[in-house]
Amino acid sequence: MKSSALHKLLALTLTASGLLAQTAFALITIETVPVGNAGNTADPTTGYGAVGYDYGIGKYEVTLNQYNEFLNAVAKTDTYGLYNTQMGALASIMGISRSGTSGSFTYSVIGSGNHPVTYVSWYDSARFVNWLHNGQPVGLQAAGTTETGAYTLTGNTGISLRNSGWVYGLPSENEWYKAAYHQPWDLGGDSDNYWLYPMANNNNAIPRSRNGSTSDNLSANYWWDDGIANGFNGGYAVTGVRGFSSSQNYLADVGAFSLADSFYGTFDQAGNAMEWNDAIIGSGRGLRGGAWNHVTYLALSSGNRTSDGPGAEANNYGFRIVMIPEPSVAGMIMLGMALVAWKRK
Repeated sequence: MKSSALHKLLALTLTASGLLAQTAFALITIETVPVGNAGNTADPTTGYGAVGYDYGIGKYEVTLNQYNEFLNAVAKTDTYGLYNTQMGALASIMGISRSGTSGSFTYSVIGSGNHPVTYVSWYDSARFVNWLHNGQPVGLQAAGTTETGAYTLTGNTGISLRNSGWVYGLPSENEWYKAAYHQPWDLGGDSDNYWLYPMANNNNAIPRSRNGSTSDNLSANYWWDDGIANGFNGGYAVTGVRGFSSSQNYLADVGAFSLADSFYGTFDQAGNAMEWNDAIIGSGRGLRGGAWNHVTYLALSSGNRTSDGPGAEANNYGFRIVMIPEPSVAGMIMLGMALVAWKRK
């Protein structure tokens, strides 16, 4: 069963069982891909990537369209700052605009809603997956909407771990890493089962910097200039030039590099936006994948591990979601729940 259909089935199941608040907007769908090969060993070079269970992970980064629906559902009074005004002001990542006053805020997408959302913190991302976990309810940012679910949050402070029984969450570092770089050698992967970059069968070659491609299976949205005038690797991927323009949007639609997916079928785990994960690194949370404004291909590689405070927001910070059980198993569970709910009518 496709994961978009699964997400709709989850919404229907929760509605039938009385757990989903009535909404006045369309439920969003988050397309996921299954990550199998449970029990794989870690990357011998970095020590990351071993996961002992099957799971699903977002095929794409969370988009402006998806985050905008989230804001309209829970941020009429934006108690915990899910909206950053730079989303509507900074041309390089624009964006989402906000209108009205606290208590009646409304939000609208500016430009392509298929760009990844940026200027989101780890806390913002955790609230988004809590909202998914709770069935996309409408209401204040409180228990049952954004503050409990996959994570129990206490404002924008502290380090929260995934709760038992979570359905949607943020990826652990190993879950993120496996989805990006793992490909068993007997299924066409590298001799150690891991690539340096998150594109299948890439022979560890450096991705090309270019503005999306439907014909190049080794390309990404980041900055690289190799000094050769051949239509790529000329600076910023979107413009193909070295210089930065304050009026230019530098994000690409998720999945625009339509052949440059990982072995498991994820897109943009290299470039576009850096992505939060659940790693605890000192007092911060993990970030991986590189972004549109990183000026070295090394930022996209498996060896690049970085972090920031969980409340930090930046023009290149985004995220993708993870779900468990993995989509095919979740479909059978949810179908059973839906039938039980229907029989109780």
